[in-house]
Amino acid sequence: MNTDLSQVVAEKMQNLSLSEQRKVVEFVENLAQPKRMTLFEKIEKRVGSLSAETLEKLPKDGAENLDHYLYGAPKKAK
Repeated sequence: MNTDLSQVVAEKMQNLSLSEQRKVVEFVENLAQPKRMTLFEKIEKRVGSLSAETLEKLPKDGAENLDHYLYGAPKKAK
């Protein structure tokens, strides 16, 4: 069936303009490449690899006192 499918695709490609054929080839090449991870997936993978001890050391008020942790600004009072 794989050969039949390849043959159908080749026949359909003949009816396309050169520009459209290039787009089809680019599309197929992109399908063949491994999927890139999103930023969220990369962060999730990195955080998932942290030990329980490391996670315990992270600040619980990181969002509230972001400027303190990044730039050394005074912590905000609760």
